[in-house]
Amino acid sequence: MPHFKKNTTSTTHRLKTLCLAAILTLAPSACHTPHPTDNQTTHTTYQYTDDYGSIVNVPTHPQRIVSLSPAVTEIIFALGADSLLVGRTDFCNYPPQAQRIESIGGISNLNIEKVLSCKPDLIISGSMVPQKIVQQFAKMDIPLVCVIEKQKFDGLFTNVHSIGRLIGKEHTADSLNASMRKHLKTLVNPDTIHPHPTTNTLTHSNTNALTHSPHPTHSPTNALTHSHTNTLTHSTPSVYYVVGFGPDGNFTAGGNTFINDIIQMAGGHNIAAHSQGWTFSLEALINADPDFILIRANDSARFCNTPPYNQLSAVKNNRTIALEDGILDLQVPRNIDVIKQLRNRFTTK
Repeated sequence: MPHFKKNTTSTTHRLKTLCLAAILTLAPSACHTPHPTDNQTTHTTYQYTDDYGSIVNVPTHPQRIVSLSPAVTEIIFALGADSLLVGRTDFCNYPPQAQRIESIGGISNLNIEKVLSCKPDLIISGSMVPQKIVQQFAKMDIPLVCVIEKQKFDGLFTNVHSIGRLIGKEHTADSLNASMRKHLKTLVNPDTIHPHPTTNTLTHSNTNALTHSPHPTHSPTNALTHSHTNTLTHSTPSVYYVVGFGPDGNFTAGGNTFINDIIQMAGGHNIAAHSQGWTFSLEALINADPDFILIRANDSARFCNTPPYNQLSAVKNNRTIALEDGILDLQVPRNIDVIKQLRNRFTTK
């Protein structure tokens, strides 16, 4: 999925992607027949229902794929099918080898002529491609399938399976999912993920989070002496994920996102868990004064040096976690890695 005004284009793109992903209603699952298998080459087609409910005739075993989504590109690489990729967007930069593939430009403003020059037999997009672009490819009989980020963490497995099926690597996708689930179970039981109570159960020793005092204290112990009730324990750290910040507003991932699930599985409490949108007030952030700040590495230094964010306890006490681009804000296999990374950091606060 910049601090909004003066932030980089990539962060703006990330926010747009995340916002769209959060409000999308999950569409019916894809058709289940026929089932292409790994290493099976055929020129036949079958009907596939994508995440927007569009029925698309796709090749059973495509040979020339253009990806219009960083998450799709990363999953194709994880499936060992990068040799099928003939085009990707400027934002598809992980793994690093992806940058060797021809770029067709942006996403919402993609270069159709560049796409056509790649001679794709299948295009896979995320949520950012305008409908008019989708319709243009449909008129040219070029199949375009949308695989969008899901609101819940389990959507990662759904998307890996869907992409595996689309590119003729269904068995490989099932193996990857099994491996990720096994790894995840060594970290946390995903069945323990439940929505947080509707009332705020996090209580600061200085009552900032409850009284919304306009003048919170920032002593080093402030963020380390929480007491928790119900689903939270005394050892559950409070966490805030920075999607965007600055004069144009503060943006984060609310409780209806897979990012919230990741924070929870890592052992943290998302202070925006009760929010359903992406906006978050500066006052609420200052009052909550979270134990940890999660932020993209490219934005970390600027955030930590910008008032009033530099007065947060997490910033003062070196508990700002700078994350690799895409590891948390994209729904990709690296999500397992970030859960492990965050769990290790949360337990050593």
